[in-house]
Amino acid sequence: MASIFSKIIQGEIPCHKISETPDYLAFLDIMPLVEGHVLVIPKMEIDYIFDLEAEYFKGLWLFAKSLAPAIEKAVPCKRIGIAVIGLEVPHAHIHLVPLNHIGDINFSKPKLSPGQEELARTAAAIRSYL
Repeated sequence: MASIFSKIIQGEIPCHKISETPDYLAFLDIMPLVEGHVLVIPKMEIDYIFDLEAEYFKGLWLFAKSLAPAIEKAVPCKRIGIAVIGLEVPHAHIHLVPLNHIGDINFSKPKLSPGQEELARTAAAIRSYL
């Protein structure tokens, strides 16, 4: 069964896209920890990030790295935090989370519920710095 991320890749479910290459996709988390929380995924449906082939694994991290400066400029923060958890969606992914405090990357805290217009503005702001 296709993961929700595979459905996003196929265009079956809409997303607020940040950037895309033939192999990777980055989009806003719709239930973010903080404004500007971006998910970075391989287009290949692989559940566990460490099951990615070495070159694809490196490419995913380089793609994520290329996005961090734009997120930092669009969403005022001290730095971009990184998390790989992999339990909530069976598709490898990296969380890029703007941080001002250590608690900003606490996945047990209540998530935000931004509206579609707010997500669209945040995505446009991040893309404007790419």
